[in-house]
Amino acid sequence: MNRNVHLLLVAQFLSAFADNALLFTAIAMVLHTAHLAPWYIPALQASFLVAFVIFAPWVGVVADRHCKVRVLFGANGIKALGAGLLMIGVNPLVAYAVAGIGAAFYGPAKYGILPELLGRERLVAANGLIEGTTIVAIVTGALAGGSIADRSVPLALAAVIACYLVSALIVLGMTRTPIRVTERLPAVPYFTGMMRTLLGTSRALFATLGVTLFWSAAAVLRVMVVAWAPIVLALQSTEDIAALTLFSAIGVALGAFIAPRLIPLDNLRRARIAAYGMGICIILLALTDGLWPARLALLVVGVAGGIFVVPMNATLQEIGHRTLGAGGAVAVQQFFENLGMLTATGVYAFAAGRGADPLLSMFTLGVLVMLATMLLSWHLPEVERSPGAA
Repeated sequence: MNRNVHLLLVAQFLSAFADNALLFTAIAMVLHTAHLAPWYIPALQASFLVAFVIFAPWVGVVADRHCKVRVLFGANGIKALGAGLLMIGVNPLVAYAVAGIGAAFYGPAKYGILPELLGRERLVAANGLIEGTTIVAIVTGALAGGSIADRSVPLALAAVIACYLVSALIVLGMTRTPIRVTERLPAVPYFTGMMRTLLGTSRALFATLGVTLFWSAAAVLRVMVVAWAPIVLALQSTEDIAALTLFSAIGVALGAFIAPRLIPLDNLRRARIAAYGMGICIILLALTDGLWPARLALLVVGVAGGIFVVPMNATLQEIGHRTLGAGGAVAVQQFFENLGMLTATGVYAFAAGRGADPLLSMFTLGVLVMLATMLLSWHLPEVERSPGAA
């Protein structure tokens, strides 16, 4: 890995750290406000995702038609603005949605720059590093955000803003990569065409739906744990709940590290086994009522998820880089991921508002993950075409 990748890893760590610290700071604000309804926390998570769906036709175009380094810089600035709005008392749903706009533009530039910095043979390993770095940031950011916010929300928000700004400055030290020349078409028809191009093969369709399944399940599980932990494990503080979620994050980091050794790009079908394992462990988590068994279940959920999602990301980047541009491919992937997460968290917010039991909801999630994996596997041929023919 070269100097540019190292700088990207540091910048990504700080930005993802701030994303998760901001989430748990906002959750602490909600938990400290007694009159808010149970649906508010899943709605908070959903507000962050709205921009990913609305701006999907534009984020890939921006990443491919502009210097990705500058896109990363600007996206961090928008995230910092969202945290600043929360600091001055703007409604958390609105402020967190603004941060989501920055995140929506950040993703295609972050993943889209990797194929420009590295060869195909290093993409899975680089994705493993990115995912591992992100998970470490999720762990530390969630813990720091929950811990500091329990004591001082303004201090937590100040730390978040500082991380975004430092991350923005670090990316300016990266080498400017070439700008992809694309036909200047209206954004929505162009995005529709990118979707048809990317999803024209079974491998790409499987990978796109696979990452959508993973992130939808992960987003819902995260907000479920916030409701489930106080009832089943008697955890009350934001810091304790954040500490529990770190086990799934550590698991994803381990899975991301293992994935390149288990699932090469030419054997994508093998990833379905990890997805089945993820669903089974979510079901086991729902049946757990002890702290350490819950931690172990979350850890294994994360390991299985990391093994599953890393090859999917690498496959889409590799196919996209050869066809419509890495930024465009990530934008299409991001659209499906976040449409899935927005739908899943929206359904859960509705169910929570109707008094759904967190334990039953978690059990149902595990069953749905397994059923969805079965349906996805039917669409991937037993013998896959080589990536060059995808």
